[in-house]
Amino acid sequence: MVASGKKHARSEDTEDPALKHPDPKRAKEIDADTPYAQLVDLLKKNNSDHKPRNVLHWFRSKDIRQEDNIALNAASRKAKEGSANLITMYLHSPRDLEWHGTSPARIDFILESLKILKKQLEDKNIPLAILEAGTRKEKSAKVLQFVEDHNISHVFANFEYEVDELRRDINLAKQVQEKKELSFEVLHDQTVVTPSELKNQAGNPMKVFTPYQKLWLSETKSNPSLLDIVPAPEANDKNAVQELCKLFESKIPDVPESKQFASQEERERLRKLWPAGHEAGMGRLSDFLDKKVKDYAAHRSEPAWDPSSRLSPYFSSGVVSVREVLQKTKKWNGGKHFHEGDRGVDSWVREITFREFYRHMMVITPHGSMNLPQNLKFDLVQWEDDEEGWYKWCEGRTGVPWVDAGMRQINTEAYMHNRLRMMVSSYLSANLLLDYRRGERYFVEHLVDWDLSNNTNGWEPSYTVFNPISQAEKCDKHGDYIRKWVPELKDVKGKAIFAPYDRLSREGFEKLGYPEPHVNWDETAARAKERYKRDLHSADL
Repeated sequence: MVASGKKHARSEDTEDPALKHPDPKRAKEIDADTPYAQLVDLLKKNNSDHKPRNVLHWFRSKDIRQEDNIALNAASRKAKEGSANLITMYLHSPRDLEWHGTSPARIDFILESLKILKKQLEDKNIPLAILEAGTRKEKSAKVLQFVEDHNISHVFANFEYEVDELRRDINLAKQVQEKKELSFEVLHDQTVVTPSELKNQAGNPMKVFTPYQKLWLSETKSNPSLLDIVPAPEANDKNAVQELCKLFESKIPDVPESKQFASQEERERLRKLWPAGHEAGMGRLSDFLDKKVKDYAAHRSEPAWDPSSRLSPYFSSGVVSVREVLQKTKKWNGGKHFHEGDRGVDSWVREITFREFYRHMMVITPHGSMNLPQNLKFDLVQWEDDEEGWYKWCEGRTGVPWVDAGMRQINTEAYMHNRLRMMVSSYLSANLLLDYRRGERYFVEHLVDWDLSNNTNGWEPSYTVFNPISQAEKCDKHGDYIRKWVPELKDVKGKAIFAPYDRLSREGFEKLGYPEPHVNWDETAARAKERYKRDLHSADL
């Protein structure tokens, strides 16, 4: 059952964004002089002492809220210093949505959240203007033209830590420095602890999660102000509505034609599953704390329980603030620090700390946001070319119930439980031996909670090959998750549910209408380990 096929190495010249990336030598050069460090150095030269005129906050796709928004709050305070108007803006870039592969579910969630935010701001006489960049290279010019047209003296935004976004801000920062009485300030908002700040005893940024988490817990306990939240922006004077009337007419864009849902039914179902906006996100947190968190430690790896908070889309789009969430969680925990009270809180906050760690890693090893593995040697693996296996994986028809259940969940809910994300990625990159970047891209194109830092780290290839049968027996003891998502198996009894092809009679299996396994797990796991060993050993990096 081992699938045969052509092999292919890394693809430098392809135009497919799923596979396009620089070579490892260039990646090392970027890591040696990171875009993040370049931007930080540029911002140190920023001069913001001039008198405020109008002040701009530039919303990005990771801070779509007015509550506890660091840069928005700073912009509001700056506007009040000079009795100026606060203007807000969102730069819509359909080309970026295409390039990054952003899913219809995530785009719709962002746009619906922007509609809610626009109404909140308008109630305070603050406009939310929508700019559109026709090409990726137009962004700085669009922003600067907007600044000039509206007599803006100070521009505020929150950091985005991916290479493309950092380079965009570098480009703008350089041009701003050539202007008189104009400043550009970029502030940290996505994390509690600023990426790259937690260091080991040698003074270098930490690169291993467990010691990072311990230091994160210590830092947030000893410095509780890290969890402080800032107020929403103050209202503009009523005169702003007349003075900035054209900006108030700005419309939230529609979902691009190429990113439409498959049907009206799918759109309404997913909107109900993932309601937009800050209020919905914080309501979801309240439900989780009231109903789920006490059982989280015991059942977090059992998807049939649906144990998670389902806050990930709200985090990834910045619809809720991590500080506000943690502050509310600590209050629920009786004021005790996260690892000193309820076990469920400790376990859940550990997952939030992973989110912080992944941004930390993105800053110190930026090639991770450029379609390259953290361990660059894995870029030299000779991957298979098994298109039949690829389509079976995408559709949840591999013949492996645990894998197929996960894939059918993502195709239906635009979401997948984390334990299954680990399983399906292992199966694709090891058992099918397909380029992991194809699976990573599939997640981008389907998840409502896609987040580049989390996604790339979750897809990092390794020698660990998860066994889908033992994983299912451990994490889905009664097969309830499998039965929910693979209805062909709903009547299968006992442990046969985990491997029906091997554990049922031939006649019994054929009655199910379920596919045979595409590959033999034992054989392909051994093949993957041997391939990795061979190709990584020969890598000259």
